[in-house]
Amino acid sequence: MATRTNPLQFVQQVRAEIAKVVWPTRREVLLTTVMVFVMASLTAVFFFLVDWVIRSGLQILLTYVG
Repeated sequence: MATRTNPLQFVQQVRAEIAKVVWPTRREVLLTTVMVFVMASLTAVFFFLVDWVIRSGLQILLTYVG
């Protein structure tokens, strides 16, 4: 069975763990945000093109078959 930690010890442990966190700089956050938007845009364009190619191919195929 786990031992119970009193609230004061818990708060002290949480503060100790938060002190170990290395927070990103403003520049790192900005750069990461820009990269996420760039990658999301590239992915959107890729899937748009794949969808367009498949749709066009099916339209051509169905036009000649139908």
